[in-house]
Amino acid sequence: MPAVTVEDILVLPRVPGSDPATARTRPVVSVTTAPRGFEGEGFPVRRAFAGVDLRALDPFIHMDQMGEVEYAPGEPKGTPWHPHRGFETVTYMIDGEMAHSDSNGGGGLITNGDTQWMTAGSGLLHIETPPEHLVMSGGLFHGFQLWVNLPKVMKFAPPRYQDIRATSVALLSSADGGALVRIIAGEVAGHSGPGSTHTPITLVHATVSPGAALSLPWRTDFNALAYVLGGRGTVGDELRPIEAGQLAVFGAGDTVTVAADASQESRSPQLDVLLLGGLPIREPVVAYGPFVMNTRAELVQAFEDYQAGRLGSIPAAHTDVRGEAD
Repeated sequence: MPAVTVEDILVLPRVPGSDPATARTRPVVSVTTAPRGFEGEGFPVRRAFAGVDLRALDPFIHMDQMGEVEYAPGEPKGTPWHPHRGFETVTYMIDGEMAHSDSNGGGGLITNGDTQWMTAGSGLLHIETPPEHLVMSGGLFHGFQLWVNLPKVMKFAPPRYQDIRATSVALLSSADGGALVRIIAGEVAGHSGPGSTHTPITLVHATVSPGAALSLPWRTDFNALAYVLGGRGTVGDELRPIEAGQLAVFGAGDTVTVAADASQESRSPQLDVLLLGGLPIREPVVAYGPFVMNTRAELVQAFEDYQAGRLGSIPAAHTDVRGEAD
């Protein structure tokens, strides 16, 4: 898992240690295992939120872990052109490459540690595909896509695209230097990530060394989730076991705690975990396929608008943010 790393973690700003006398570590409410499936043209995913009450996830709607898979030449796959309305998609690449194009003019190529943040808002069409050279060569592919809901007042916001380079994320060290913390969006201990969000959230990718623990201050009005991308460890003061492909939901408190087992498999020598949380929207959610709305009438209208071509048209050609043709 390359993402973004540093040669000397000890030079980074450190997350201050929590005071045991005053910190309220969030208890673990549940640990669930993500089932496997396929998305788009057939790339393997794990449905991270399957079986979890939407009220515990709010403002998040859906999350897929894409891969981890080693493709043979000719095997890499993506998604065909498809519509979205009413929410934001966050695509984070850990290994491999993914190209994005949309009918609003957004797009680019992301690779190790980069993020594409697309606000669908009022609606658009988009496509995600591996670049041609990766299709020809094959290779490792691993990442995730998160869907973040938009409140009613923002459902029809103008579409927006953010290209977030790995080098722009905020990097922190745990208090003892045993964990690397990458802040993609939101704020942790006074440090903010580059992602600009309509819905207040925090999104962190942490790598915890074997035998080390990580405690992060967490907004009390946010929910808190931890999804393990690789490795084994525990969550909470209860030391609840957790491993790759599992999601922990935390209860109320002001600190989130994860720890890595002292012994790890050679394929995943450290604990890699996504920590995410946000301010619950607490509005009705009516979702089907690529649309996330507040009412059934809005959902029907989204399908009608798509069929009528009102969500945009597929561009004849697209130039990404670097000026290269896809």
